[in-house]
Amino acid sequence: MIYGIGVDLVDIDRVRKLLNKNESKFLSRCFTSDEVRYAKKFSDPSKRLAVRFAAKEAVMKSLGEGWRQINWKDIEITGGGKPLVKVYNNASDKVEENKIDSIHVSLSHEDNKAIAFAISEKK
Repeated sequence: MIYGIGVDLVDIDRVRKLLNKNESKFLSRCFTSDEVRYAKKFSDPSKRLAVRFAAKEAVMKSLGEGWRQINWKDIEITGGGKPLVKVYNNASDKVEENKIDSIHVSLSHEDNKAIAFAISEKK
């Protein structure tokens, strides 16, 4: 049974500007070390980071919460192959509280846009 859905669209140039302005602050606030390591494998990490940022927002929406209730780093989007969602802290509490069994995400980026769609399911 679907608990919630979420979608988010991110401007890749906006992420690129945030990285140029204060990379360490943006990365440490929003991404896990594994997400950063994965993104930096590519010549333009901003594309991978933008789509993961969109995915985190989509997951929050699918859980019925926002970034004020769930920390950006409480949601991790794995890299390579089929993306998987890992949840920690407040996100994990929300998943447990609502008996959510799985969270599915789909990621895409093209030109200057990154989009993510998430579905939270429970039995």
